[in-house]
Parts: sequence; structure tokens; C-alpha cells
Amino acid sequence: MRVVRKVGVLSIVFVTLLLAVAVTAEAQQPTKVSKIGWLADRSASAPAPVLALFRRELLALGYIEAKNIAIEYRSAENKLDRLPALADELVRLKVDVLFAPSTNLAQVGQNATKTIPIVFVGFGG
Repeated sequence: MRVVRKVGVLSIVFVTLLLAVAVTAEAQQPTKVSKIGWLADRSASAPAPVLALFRRELLALGYIEAKNIAIEYRSAENKLDRLPALADELVRLKVDVLFAPSTNLAQVGQNATKTIPIVFVGFGG
């Protein structure tokens, strides 16, 4: 009877230890870094004022690029026929949100996905 109690107690201790390790491991998991897909038509080497403002506002909200948020930039480099492929690439990267600096770019994004939210500014080109 004592052996059965010891086995039962050891089993309970073992299960408790496993649960404690699992909870600790879960608590130590890094927080998810959200991904923003940035779709641009102009050259990526000449950042637009919208991009600078966007980064500044993210920082003001506590988002630090490469720390708790990632921005995937894709630019057509003024070759508008490349935009659909770039939007498709951002969708394949499973970005959490797609950002488009204009209405036209938002429409390209909308053609690429029906599930990823699209945020845009502006009213044209």
C-alpha cells in the first residue's frame, strides 16, 4: 500500500513539475512582432514624407521597428506594372496589415487579398 501511495505522490509531483515547466516556458515566449506590409510605387531609396511621418507616429505609440514591429517594404521603383506582384509577395509574407500611401495602391492591395486589412492615406495617384 505504501508503494502505491509513493507512486501516486510521485506521479502528482511529476505532473505538477511538467505543468510548471510548461507555464514557465509559455511565459518566456517572446511577444509577437506584428508585420506591416508597405506597398509603394516610388523609389524606396528616396523615402517619402508619408513614410517618415508613419515611422514617427509608430514610435510615438511605442512601436520600435525591428523590436516590436516589423515593416516589410516593397517598392515598384516607378514601374507600376510590378505592383500586383509586390502586393502578392506581401500577402505571401502574411503581413498583419497592408499599408498603401495612396488610393490607387490600396486598390492594388485589395486585388491581392480579401482577408488582410488595408490602411491607406490620400485620394489619388
